[in-house]
Amino acid sequence: MKRTIVILACALATSGAFAQASAPQAASSMAASTPQAARAAKREARVEERIAYLHSQLKITAAQEPQWKTFADVMRSNAQNMSRLFVQRTQAEQTQSALDNMKQYAEIAQAHADDMKQLVDAFEPLYGSFSPEQKKVADTTFRERGEHHGRERHDGKAAAPAQP
Repeated sequence: MKRTIVILACALATSGAFAQASAPQAASSMAASTPQAARAAKREARVEERIAYLHSQLKITAAQEPQWKTFADVMRSNAQNMSRLFVQRTQAEQTQSALDNMKQYAEIAQAHADDMKQLVDAFEPLYGSFSPEQKKVADTTFRERGEHHGRERHDGKAAAPAQP
């Protein structure tokens, strides 16, 4: 189970889920104004698509909705946090020193670890509420997502596929 949760966390964090969780209308209206805003809106849409996909795949019941909402909110918050950090990194990369670059990378890595802890903490009660069938679907869905899906770097370019 721990491996599944770790794979889930890694997949979510590295799957282009670095999106802002602000209101979709605000992101959409900003999309036309800057390329950066357009990318943020696209990432936000991917997060929402992933949340909807998981909700459907897992067949979340009415009784599980409170745990699901907590989990989905953490996904959104994590995506917003990563988006903000990557925007800062992109804006600073041309002028920062090697030391500043390493410090900023360490900040992102620490934020990622903190976000993953929050995601695991939110997922655990949800997973515990699953029926055996839902657990099987979750285990398969998260494993496949972690092993077979390409990641997107913060600059929008494809990165190497995630390793199991």
